[in-house]
Amino acid sequence: MTTRIVCAGDSNTRGEYGVGYVGLLRERWHGRGIDVVAEGVNGDTSHNLSRRLDPIVALRPDAVTVLIGSNDVWGSLTEANGRRLMRRKELPEPPTLDGYRDRLGGIVARLLGETDARIAVLSPPVLGQDLGGPAVQAGERFAEVTREVAEARGVAYLPLFERQSGYLRESGARPVPLPDGLRERYTSVLQHRLLGRSYDAVSDRRGLALTTDFVHQNSRGAAMVADLVDGFVRQEAPSPVQPEV
Repeated sequence: MTTRIVCAGDSNTRGEYGVGYVGLLRERWHGRGIDVVAEGVNGDTSHNLSRRLDPIVALRPDAVTVLIGSNDVWGSLTEANGRRLMRRKELPEPPTLDGYRDRLGGIVARLLGETDARIAVLSPPVLGQDLGGPAVQAGERFAEVTREVAEARGVAYLPLFERQSGYLRESGARPVPLPDGLRERYTSVLQHRLLGRSYDAVSDRRGLALTTDFVHQNSRGAAMVADLVDGFVRQEAPSPVQPEV
């Protein structure tokens, strides 16, 4: 009998702009009777995900993981970011922490009400590489809200933000703030597709420990996501601190 796991989220779940954790899970679970479905859409916020739950419900999953919030965090940092996301993703309002709380709660409530799946939500990954900067500080607030929603709804909470920020702190990674604009995201893909560089090579050239472009995951960052999802599927309690990689 096949077990169906649905991973819902944004570009980190789709896996086009960095190392995909869904691909890592498929490799780990090969031959174990587990079907992994990636329901990730580039640029999605919690609002966008809340509006495309029908196909996820229709899959009749045995488990669903929700990794959403990177774009909510990014969009909440500046008015310009918020306006850009409103135009590009047809949002009714700029992303906010309160809006994320409401929509994530609604996503979890619907999955609980319309499926028999086990549900887990992951805190958003770290944006940038400056633990004292505004992007990481905002991410910490979004992670806390994610945990609160999970506890209130009685679903599993997977502490991705905590693992990644802990790794950056303990490894002594060079503090690099999240850049303005999207240049690094586009050039990462160009280097990968046109120059044949691996995403890890792109990451190394930029001095980044977990991402290729301050947002999307390299092998180390994607493995942290896969470890948490794997542990959830195996029903292992997650540790907030990432073991040495």
